[in-house]
Amino acid sequence: MNGKEFGKLLEAIRTERPMVHHITNYVTVNDCANITMCIGAAPVMAHSADEVSEMVSMAGALVLNIGTLDAAQIEAMLIAGKRANELGIPVVLDPVGAGATRLRTSSARKLISDLKLALIKGNAGEVATLAGEEASVRGVDSMSVKKDILGIVSKFAAKLGTTVAITGKTDIVSDGKSTLLVDNGHPLMSSFSGSGCMVASLCGAFAAVSGDRLKSTVAALAAFGISGENAAKKAKGPYSFRAALFDAVAALTPAELARKAKVREA
Repeated sequence: MNGKEFGKLLEAIRTERPMVHHITNYVTVNDCANITMCIGAAPVMAHSADEVSEMVSMAGALVLNIGTLDAAQIEAMLIAGKRANELGIPVVLDPVGAGATRLRTSSARKLISDLKLALIKGNAGEVATLAGEEASVRGVDSMSVKKDILGIVSKFAAKLGTTVAITGKTDIVSDGKSTLLVDNGHPLMSSFSGSGCMVASLCGAFAAVSGDRLKSTVAALAAFGISGENAAKKAKGPYSFRAALFDAVAALTPAELARKAKVREA
């Protein structure tokens, strides 16, 4: 996959400024809104069941994040997701903490079974749990997976007919046919809360301008990883890194994304 294709997607985001509708968690909602703006898209954070169907109708993508879920939120996600499916709007699911509690796991599985998802993005433990494999998840953190994670991702994506991504030191993205690895990033990206939620927002922004879910997801992960590498050069610690990361996403150019993306076949 040519890096120039990733740069063209970033250019399309900056030109089209697609709206990304989020139904997300209250811990990182502001970070998700701001990172969406930094990449060049337009965020909206609407969660009431009374308006999500109307709101998502205006969006280029829908991002669902179960980080602080409750019954009302899941109802709103299902309403918005079904409307997005009717309109052909891509739906991104971030199953935060799936595997940690029965509620999180069952809610994520409900969304997967009832909606047509463009992308499921999580950590290794979350994705392995939803794929039916043995994994250890504590809170929202992945602890361990006992089987080959590349095989799990590929088989899960093929089974669902969607794209699945696992974020980590090396990001893994598969559509069940092709599996790609993204090596961009920096250790400081895991030093503060919200980075996973933020990258889901970027995946939504890139999905809004491309029908190729594998390509758009890889481009989003590479863009975030490169921005992390750039931010680390200016940071003194986790919080200065966090601030620098927003600036780096906003400053990222299509040419830089094309040149610095570290993407390889599994």
